[in-house]
Amino acid sequence: MIDSDRQTSFLEQEPAPAPPGTAEPATGKRACVIGAGIGGLALAIRLQSAGITTTVVEARDKPGGRAYYWERDGFTFDAGPTVITDPACLRELWALSDSDMDADVELMPVAPFYRLNWPDGTVFDYSNDETQLNAEIARLNPADVAGYQEFLAYSEAVHREGYLRLGSVPFLDFRAMIRAAPALLQHQAWRSVYSMVSRYIEDERLREAFSFHTLLVGGNPMKTSAIYALIHKLEKDGGVWWARGGTNRLVAGMVRHFERLGGTVRLGEAVCRVHTVGNRATEVETAGGWRETFDAVASNADIVHTYRDLLRGTKRGPARARSLARKRFSPSLFVVHFGLEGTWPGIPHHTILFGPRYKGLLDDIYENGVLPADFSIYLHHPTVTDPAMAPPGRSTFYALVPVAHQGKLAVDWDQVGPMLERRILDEVGRRLIPDIHDRIVTSFHYAPRDFALDLNAHLGSAFSLEPILTQSAWFRAHNRDDAIANLYLVGAGTHPGAGIPGVVGSAKATAGLMIADLSA
Repeated sequence: MIDSDRQTSFLEQEPAPAPPGTAEPATGKRACVIGAGIGGLALAIRLQSAGITTTVVEARDKPGGRAYYWERDGFTFDAGPTVITDPACLRELWALSDSDMDADVELMPVAPFYRLNWPDGTVFDYSNDETQLNAEIARLNPADVAGYQEFLAYSEAVHREGYLRLGSVPFLDFRAMIRAAPALLQHQAWRSVYSMVSRYIEDERLREAFSFHTLLVGGNPMKTSAIYALIHKLEKDGGVWWARGGTNRLVAGMVRHFERLGGTVRLGEAVCRVHTVGNRATEVETAGGWRETFDAVASNADIVHTYRDLLRGTKRGPARARSLARKRFSPSLFVVHFGLEGTWPGIPHHTILFGPRYKGLLDDIYENGVLPADFSIYLHHPTVTDPAMAPPGRSTFYALVPVAHQGKLAVDWDQVGPMLERRILDEVGRRLIPDIHDRIVTSFHYAPRDFALDLNAHLGSAFSLEPILTQSAWFRAHNRDDAIANLYLVGAGTHPGAGIPGVVGSAKATAGLMIADLSA
């Protein structure tokens, strides 16, 4: 359990009374979840709701994993993710115990979803208001209005097959992949998202507008399976949302709900070993000396770290780590967090500042492993929706650019980081805030090395395995290990992948396996 001092400072309120019927576990089984990322917490809530006594063990001082946060000079900076889609998948976590997410988390709508901005000054507001969206498309290319409707129909079809039907179903053997094959073939899953968008859309700017979403889950639009076009339908139906106070408040609400159900969170406890006997995980041990026996263990940690380091004393661990390390990993990120004097009601919550290149830039990031002279920037401006993220009269931002992971790009970030930070701020200033450097109150950056050090992320990857077809579903790390019968995976590295809906879907798939196995 989080100690009382930490709980008051992090959750900022006392936990609500436990709901009726949740005090005593129904099964008498005990599970450990390693890592308090959103996927790990979603799994823990599902297990605890099913009566399985669950402990979450987290190495860092705050829960959240990649959804960490910092407070500096009165500003609140979310590490990410910042885009919340499919709120229904989150609400379901509370509904399992007849609770209401609104008691713990306030979601605020974001409109437009994104403002897209090109170097020639073209601006495109992306939303789910069909009339407005059609008008935006017609302004760039009237012929693409009809093409967009065809693309939307395709997106609806792959959303139905790829997300609703298969998104939270574990792929444990190749037969499951064979069963899914007809739908994958029907929807031409071997094609890329960009290729499929281009089939319906003529204007190059609109092709970029309807294909960039895969970058939000670590995928190259030129290589990621067209199945990921489902993201468009996911946003159109469910909207894009912001948790008041930041994504960290969604995490806090999940922790509050989990503890209310009787679960335990141990912060500042780095797991160093998962002990096994035969083909069973038996104990979890931390660097601080804590060691406990469990009936099942699930890892929300990085998948290579899980096998290479936490299972280093087993035959399975090193062999599986070597196999995983040969796969393709998503790129990393370079993020500049900054607080400014002044407010900017004209800059929306999410802005994409496209650079002069699209495919060439993606090649540099995903294939060539160079740090290019140009870049595209995702600019996050939460204070336009939620002014409390900054002191009065000030604004919180972050500017994010994808960069190659450390396996492709070997640079000294102590030297390169400050220079890249300056270049990114210069570009934001040139295109949106001319006197940006005069207005900066505080700033800092987060580089690939930080992903590796803080999150044990293999190669500093920000999204784990790259979401290409040959690393999806059965080809991805399985939700239950093939050799250690009571070891499970949850989060970005397992099916279905990264992003909040992805890791929450992985939690649903993994929880189904664990609950069934522990009830057998």
